[in-house]
Amino acid sequence: MKPSFLRLFTLLFFSTSLLRAQSYKPPVFTDPERMKKIEAVLPTIDKIYKEYAEKNHFPGFTYGVVVDGKLIHTGSLGYTDLSKKTTTTTQSLFRIASMSKSFTTMAILQLRDAGKLNLDDRADKYIPEMKNTKLLTTDAPAITIRHLLTHAAGFPEDNPWGDRQLADTNEELLKLMQSQVAFSNAPGVAYEYSNLGITLLGYIIQKVSGKTYQQFINENILKPLGMTHTKWEYTEIPADKLAHGYRWRDGQWVEEPLLHDGAYGAMGGLITSIEDFSKYTAFHLAAWPPKDDADNGPLKRSSIREMHQPWNISGFAPSYKYPSGRPCATVSAYCYGLNWMRDCEGREYVGHSGGLPGFGSNWRILPQYGIGVIAFSNLTYASTVPINLRVLDTLIVSAKLQPRQLPASDILKKRQKELTQLLPDWKNAETSGLFAENFFADYSLEALKKEAATLFEKAGKITSVKEIVPENQLRGQYILEGQKANLWVSFTLTPENPPLIQEYHIGEMKK
Repeated sequence: MKPSFLRLFTLLFFSTSLLRAQSYKPPVFTDPERMKKIEAVLPTIDKIYKEYAEKNHFPGFTYGVVVDGKLIHTGSLGYTDLSKKTTTTTQSLFRIASMSKSFTTMAILQLRDAGKLNLDDRADKYIPEMKNTKLLTTDAPAITIRHLLTHAAGFPEDNPWGDRQLADTNEELLKLMQSQVAFSNAPGVAYEYSNLGITLLGYIIQKVSGKTYQQFINENILKPLGMTHTKWEYTEIPADKLAHGYRWRDGQWVEEPLLHDGAYGAMGGLITSIEDFSKYTAFHLAAWPPKDDADNGPLKRSSIREMHQPWNISGFAPSYKYPSGRPCATVSAYCYGLNWMRDCEGREYVGHSGGLPGFGSNWRILPQYGIGVIAFSNLTYASTVPINLRVLDTLIVSAKLQPRQLPASDILKKRQKELTQLLPDWKNAETSGLFAENFFADYSLEALKKEAATLFEKAGKITSVKEIVPENQLRGQYILEGQKANLWVSFTLTPENPPLIQEYHIGEMKK
């Protein structure tokens, strides 16, 4: 291909991609009973946020709650500009710092899905200035795009330093890479948070797309999602909308100078509002659970779910306690520009915090529950992670929320009906064609009959068979309601076509 044709092809491809994504509207689910329970907790959440902001001396503070694809509740406190007493609103624009990182990694996945790059490509394929980089050891592998996505490139943690580089130019970035940067680890062996690594992804976006990373993200993520007020450069924002940043020092607020946008904006430069960012939050939530619906967002749902996977373990907190005092161990990891955490109850949190001189922010979603929260403050490195975790925990516990339930597959329903008809006497079970070849080698038919007879006697007459609750499309559990006791039954199907029962368990429900 001639270079001019290649440029034309690239322009046409991304224009087509953008037109496709512009029609995206997040699905909004309605469950009146669920919403009623959530709404009853919102005054408590307002009180929690307000007390936390006052205790931590936030000059301005704003937050939002997203449920099932919609921003259902917001709140704002204080001022975005103390000298002018400009009141904070959900349209106020805050610099969200490292919450910007997932926009950069989303753009990388868009390019990957378009066949423009591979995640296991060497970074120096796109940044020749890295070709002579001396790694920590002679046996270290080359730095790849995947290393950069997951904070595994071996760069040292660089928050204090990186935060001051926001306005650096691409020329300064490349000069740094040519200067034999220092490493703390060999690539691929450890998690270590790196603003530099995400910044290099921003440069790769420019090299591959032919546009600045800001232009690419504006056209392919922000515009399709309707985030029309989100900016990179603070001088483009109306004075009454711009949040100024402050530091709490010696019992008073001191204003921090705002930094201009530059090469490092890919790791922390976005300036947005609660209303705009809620659209991005809803987009992430809409990727779950996997489904057959139209997939017309700016990034495929499967790629969003890939973004949410724990690729690089970052921590384990066996002594973690929720604000209620309930101990619950957690494990955390880094995804693609996102943090991931799972607690002892199986809840999975996805999101990211952000901190720069003058600002602190955080967003967290629970894909299983279809809920998320967002919080912005204009205080230097404002600690917003604990409060968002507290709010989510309060919402789940107080509203008695349950994870969103997968619909049962037709084969699960079919096997449930057939298995129930065999219980408790297992008559003709071996010739029924329901069971995989391993089943009666692993289970004694006589033992199965004896176990079922004992349990059914305890239960009495079965009055109701509840719908199966799927763990996935080939495994589930259901309840047999009896006059005297209830029984639970679980089974797992094989990967054969048609799937057969390979594992089965039954027991009495505990009261």
